[in-house]
Amino acid sequence: MRAGLIFLVAGYVLSQFYRAFLAVLAPVLGAEIGAAPGDLALSSGIWFLVFAVMQMPVGAALDRIGPRLTASVLLGLGGGGGALVFALAQSPGAVHLAMALIGIGCSPVLMASYYIFARVYRPAVFGTLAGAIIGAGSLGNIAGAAPLAWLVEQIGWRPALTGLAAVTVAVALALWIFVRDPERLAAPETGRGSVVDLLRIPGLWAILPLMAVAYAPAAAIRGLWAGPYLAEVFGVDALAIGRVTLVMALAMVAGNFAYGPLDRIFGTRKWVVFWGNAAGAVALGALALAPGAGFWAATALLAAVGFFGSSFPAIMAHGRSFFPPHLVGRGVTFLNMFGIGGAGILQFTSGRFHRAMEAGAASPEAPFAALFLFFLVPLLIGLVLYLFSRDATG
Repeated sequence: MRAGLIFLVAGYVLSQFYRAFLAVLAPVLGAEIGAAPGDLALSSGIWFLVFAVMQMPVGAALDRIGPRLTASVLLGLGGGGGALVFALAQSPGAVHLAMALIGIGCSPVLMASYYIFARVYRPAVFGTLAGAIIGAGSLGNIAGAAPLAWLVEQIGWRPALTGLAAVTVAVALALWIFVRDPERLAAPETGRGSVVDLLRIPGLWAILPLMAVAYAPAAAIRGLWAGPYLAEVFGVDALAIGRVTLVMALAMVAGNFAYGPLDRIFGTRKWVVFWGNAAGAVALGALALAPGAGFWAATALLAAVGFFGSSFPAIMAHGRSFFPPHLVGRGVTFLNMFGIGGAGILQFTSGRFHRAMEAGAASPEAPFAALFLFFLVPLLIGLVLYLFSRDATG
């Protein structure tokens, strides 16, 4: 099982890489196959949408056939096949198809790990394990920046994607060899369970809204808006933007590791999640109130948004505590669907909102002040509703 978990982490590194690598390839894809920024934004949105839609079938597969086949087959065929389609792309449409396939391939990897954690390990350590795998896997976010840029410069983007396809298939093969499915539950119990059963769990209702909005600010600002904000408000170059986004990415990695054990340290999941996201809301509010206060102040606040916005594993641990054993697979993927789906929807709509605010703006800061509020308001609503949730530490 230990070797299997190591390769599941490797699969999650690939998942994080694939959701972040388009920004680095944007110039060369524009020059060679005519992919405009809008095309790549659509491709990125397709990845998130397909990933979210796949969560419920993935959950059913985890409960019925186990994580070994679910993760290895989807990652090998979807992830490896999608990367190969990308390497052969001659138009933006092919990139859209490739990202859809890659979204399918990446969809089971993290949830397969969570399923094993929930079935094999003590519930009290679920949050720690969940945070650790996200923190380690987030290194893929970093690999999708400067290291990928260097590799593309050395060998070209098509050979780089072909190599990534081979690596993805190799990791999928390792999952098939090394992952061990947890012991099957008794047949009468595994035969029951659906989304309707999940919705009958009262403890979930106050958790789902925050799950849908908590990840979105850090994900969207890190992946889409930090660069334009820093360039337009402070006039910095690409090198400075790269450094700030690296700081934010590292803060997100640190946040995932930090949230994990806090429920055991403080004896509460609810209040760790609440006060952590409240601190993130304060950082967002400061950016909205004074987006032009200074480059270093902006860097610190962006890092705070990344750090405190990495509560995904803690919210997942809170929700997981309400799932009976036969609904663990569907349950964790249901929560993940809200987390990824909410981030994807807010990323889609943030572009249109920013364009609307940009028209007739009095200063370069004004559209970004509105954008930070755009992410802050749903977060505050999610926090208020989360106050009605029931705490759980077991």
